[in-house]
Amino acid sequence: MTQTQPPQETSAPQENSPPRPRSSPDSAGPASPGPSMGRLVGVDLARALAVFGMYVVHIGPPLSATTGVASWIRYISEGHSSVLFATLAGFSLMLIAGRREPKTGLAGRQARARIAIRAVVLLALGTAMAMEYGGVIILGFYGVYFLLALPLVRLRARTLAIIAAALALVTPQLAFVLTSMPSESVQQSINAYDPLRRLSEVGVLDLLLTGFYPALTWMSLVIAGMALGRLDLSSGTVQRRLAALGAALTVTAYGVSLLLAGKDALRSLAEDGPSSGGSGSIPLDGGSFPDMPASSLLAAGPHSGTTFDIIGSVGVAILVIVGATVAMHRLPRLRRLAKPVIAVGTMSLTAYVGHFLAQSALSVPAGTTTQQSWVPLIMFVLGATVFAAIWSRFFRRGPLEHLLNAATKPAKYLR
Repeated sequence: MTQTQPPQETSAPQENSPPRPRSSPDSAGPASPGPSMGRLVGVDLARALAVFGMYVVHIGPPLSATTGVASWIRYISEGHSSVLFATLAGFSLMLIAGRREPKTGLAGRQARARIAIRAVVLLALGTAMAMEYGGVIILGFYGVYFLLALPLVRLRARTLAIIAAALALVTPQLAFVLTSMPSESVQQSINAYDPLRRLSEVGVLDLLLTGFYPALTWMSLVIAGMALGRLDLSSGTVQRRLAALGAALTVTAYGVSLLLAGKDALRSLAEDGPSSGGSGSIPLDGGSFPDMPASSLLAAGPHSGTTFDIIGSVGVAILVIVGATVAMHRLPRLRRLAKPVIAVGTMSLTAYVGHFLAQSALSVPAGTTTQQSWVPLIMFVLGATVFAAIWSRFFRRGPLEHLLNAATKPAKYLR
């Protein structure tokens, strides 16, 4: 959403909740052989961490009001939780389109139809929420990501990784040029004919180029997640290689950015003003470069939208996903203790939307300069965990995950 996103068939606040916290995939059809149950539970744990990261940004104190460990928690959550969501969204697409092997024929057509329906539903839900909470809502952007990803769902992991890398290297520079080209009057003219913009703060131009999570630059994150979804994360060899890759991407991207841009290279945009809260206010649009010098492309701070930011954030996302997967596979006691948290990951769409609704209903202040206490954040985390743990004992999917799954049922009639 600025940060701060918010999903099993889609993580996105995840769209389809899997069969209880034990396994994370939802029901995209018969489960294909391959990934182990531990891998899917690890993915759910990563989703839960992304949800809580968004809570930190939306409800916790601003970065300027924190010190020590609290500052690190706030900084890591800023930008990285929404990137983790986007990466997991790509991973979740593979749970629908076929995990290790892409679905073909009738099954493939139905899977793509399900993805398309989810995209439309998320775009509609995101637009409705943006009417109340502003451009900070990530759901509409998710809808666009899914539509743009449809032509890629049958590609192999290596091809997807190459595409993601190419986009990460090229699109930030392209976005910089494109955002500086249209004048304010041109943008206003485009928005004037945009039905989405008439309804909310997020129109087509925002979704593709100038919003908090513009598809032009964020698709590289989604495609990177799709590549991960095609890998066998239960394999020790794959885990070690991904851990090495994630560490290399993180260290290289942030290290080179510091060398080129100086000590402020990793500065968070949240330091320049109030963080994104329920109102969606943030100093600059994440991923766009309004009135910024070309040297800003060398930075790597959260939501700077640069090549270094994207590569470094993907590295962090890979480390979190692999770390969660390994922990759930090798530490059965921790896995049992983490069940309530894992349950949050199985219904991340509900947890994401719910925290906005609860924030409004309870009049909880957003993470602005007036918010100094961590108590509201802790209460939201505990509340989401308790709700998810209880709900998952009686239902297979979260409330919104159930509705989203029902909305995709017509896809089975496709022939």
